[in-house]
Amino acid sequence: MRKLTFAMNVSLDGYTAAPGDDLGWSVPSDELFQWWSDRVGATDLALYGRRLWEGMSSHWPTADQQPGATPAQIEYAHRWRDMPKVVFSSTISTVDWNARLVATDAVAEIARLKAEDGGPMDIGGATLAAAAMRAGLIDEYVLVTAPVLVGGGTPFFTALDNWVNLKLVETRTFPEGLLLTRYETKR
Repeated sequence: MRKLTFAMNVSLDGYTAAPGDDLGWSVPSDELFQWWSDRVGATDLALYGRRLWEGMSSHWPTADQQPGATPAQIEYAHRWRDMPKVVFSSTISTVDWNARLVATDAVAEIARLKAEDGGPMDIGGATLAAAAMRAGLIDEYVLVTAPVLVGGGTPFFTALDNWVNLKLVETRTFPEGLLLTRYETKR
C-alpha cells in the first residue's frame, strides 16, 4: 500500500494562499527550495487538483529554459517533468507533462491508487486534499509554516466530521523563521 502525503507551505494562520491566490509570502529560501526539489525527486506519483495543476504546468515545464534559471530551478523542472502525475478535474480536457487526467470520483481513484504497490504519493491542491482528508486517506501532513498572517484565503485544513489524531515525527527550521513540521496520521 502506498503512503499519501499532503505537503504545502502554509501561513501561521493556516492558509496555503492569501486572498486572490496570492503566494507572494511563500517564496522559499534556497535551502527550502532544495528540500522541496528533493521531495519531488522522491515522489513516485503526484496528485493535483485543477488550480494547482494549472499553476505548476504553466511554469515548470519550461522553467529550465528561462534566462537566469538557477541550477536548483533547472533540477526541479527536470524532476517535475519526469514525475508521474494524476490531475483531477472535470473542467479541463487534456493534460501533458507525464500526467493523466481523471474526471470521475477523485476519492475512489485516490483510494485505488493507495491500494496499489508503489512508492510514495503526494497530494496537492486545497480542494482535492480536503476530499482526501475527509475520506481519511492522508497518511502524513507536512506543513512548512511561514511567520506571516495573511488573514484569509485558501485554508490548509478543511472542516472535518471526525478528529484526526496525529503524531509529530519531525521538526526542522529553515532560514527566515520557516518551520517544517511533519505529522503521521495515527490509525
